[in-house]
Amino acid sequence: MARRYGGKFSPDGQDGPDGPTDPGHVTDPGAYRGAVRTRAGGRVNLLFLAPLPLIWAAFTSGPTGLVLNLAALGLLLLAAWLTREGLRAQEAYEARKVARRPAFPRKIAGSIATGLGLGLAGFAAAGGAFEPVIYAVVGAALHVMAFGLDPLRDKGMEGIDAFQTDRVARAVDKAESYLKAMADAVRRAGDRQAEGRVERFQASVREMLRTVENDPRDLTAARKYLTVYLMGARDATAKFADIYAHSRDATARENYFALLSDLEGNFAAKTRALLDDDTSDLEVEIEVLRDRLKREGIRPATPKE
Repeated sequence: MARRYGGKFSPDGQDGPDGPTDPGHVTDPGAYRGAVRTRAGGRVNLLFLAPLPLIWAAFTSGPTGLVLNLAALGLLLLAAWLTREGLRAQEAYEARKVARRPAFPRKIAGSIATGLGLGLAGFAAAGGAFEPVIYAVVGAALHVMAFGLDPLRDKGMEGIDAFQTDRVARAVDKAESYLKAMADAVRRAGDRQAEGRVERFQASVREMLRTVENDPRDLTAARKYLTVYLMGARDATAKFADIYAHSRDATARENYFALLSDLEGNFAAKTRALLDDDTSDLEVEIEVLRDRLKREGIRPATPKE
């Protein structure tokens, strides 16, 4: 996997591979373990560009055409935005072992908005009633074929204690909101290295989240990390971003990086402890089952020679 280095001509002025390099500036490959290419780009970005010719059609037609074409443009841009947000929600859903379905089916709404927008554009161009209906139905169907439907049911909650899995889902949602707030805040600092350090810390936190999702019983032991510590990390990130954006204070930057390193180490250590506890629980269950089998007098059959 490629690593990003800061050269002497980069915004942070670090030397590249040919000279001294700030170790903290090397993007940690572990931060991208299990990462996949996002689908909220490419085709979705084309959806924002495709309806723009309607602006020309709107201002080269009469009042009725102006209103219809601008309404169609608004619906198609809304459909593009809904589709992009729906893909992001689906990626977050697929990345987690325990997840609730999106509260609002954005991609389905995007398909409907696409159909309505194309229908209005068709009516503005051709008039009549039959052609706009064809545009609407075909457009909505093609949108569904291209981008699919939203997840329509909860994941990882079948056959498991619904109360426990719901607690885990809420805790993970809250933790993810803290991580998102950290990422949004650190961008204000305008420092790529700081953004990379936050990404690496997020990777450590998500390792813990996946561990808790695999065994909801770990939530009690991890709750302080997923609430108190993450809330503190979010607040510290916001304060650092505000200070560094105005003063470029190197001391504040070093102190913030040291804080992230301490938090990252503690999260990693706690995750290992949770995994060790899970292994110990498995060994205990195996021993209990073996003891029960012995008390029942059951022995595996030996093959006859």
